[in-house]
Amino acid sequence: MALYQSTYHSKIFRDFKEIDAANYRRIIHFYEAREDTIRGLDFEEYFEMLIAYVNSLFEVGFHQKHLLMVDVAIEEVIVHNVESLPGENLYEQLLFRKAASHFQCLQYEKCHYVLMQLIRIDPYNTDAISFLKKCLRRMEPVFLERAKATAIFLFLLAALVIAIEVLLVRPFYEMHADLIERSRNTIFGIGCLSLVGGLLWHRYRVEQRVEQMVQLIRREKQLL
Repeated sequence: MALYQSTYHSKIFRDFKEIDAANYRRIIHFYEAREDTIRGLDFEEYFEMLIAYVNSLFEVGFHQKHLLMVDVAIEEVIVHNVESLPGENLYEQLLFRKAASHFQCLQYEKCHYVLMQLIRIDPYNTDAISFLKKCLRRMEPVFLERAKATAIFLFLLAALVIAIEVLLVRPFYEMHADLIERSRNTIFGIGCLSLVGGLLWHRYRVEQRVEQMVQLIRREKQLL
């Protein structure tokens, strides 16, 4: 469905178009103050104002409210088969921002689900692929949680050894100072290895998982 077919526009739409497109808070206030009236307009006017409102919610960081309204916009795109402008894909743009709002709300599982939808639509969407990797890196598996817990324990143990070294060993048992120093350095080093190693291994697994998944989807697309 192509938009903006009519040459006549209602007064409320003309008032809306006078607002600077970057004045997101004013757009939000305008839409919310007149929402019932706006919903009764011709679809072309209503839809343009809805999209501006949804995008404004995202731009100002109202992510929870954005998640409520972006589904409305997505549904309108599907039901009315709204055509995108050349070089744009409105449906994919709305999905991408929906994923971003889930991410900002720490809803990583939902973000992952939406990004998978995007990549199945376009497995060459590099932004979605990169975002999926970022999302998966935030979804820490059990082994990484254990690696972090181990590192924290070892750092605390190293701090305890330092305290014993300063308060007891060096004043009274200087002959054992070298052994204690090597011990706490070793403990601290193992803690660092546990933390850094866990993070690097998790990052590597995410890269491999996403690349394999993308290649599989691309091959499936080619067979269709």
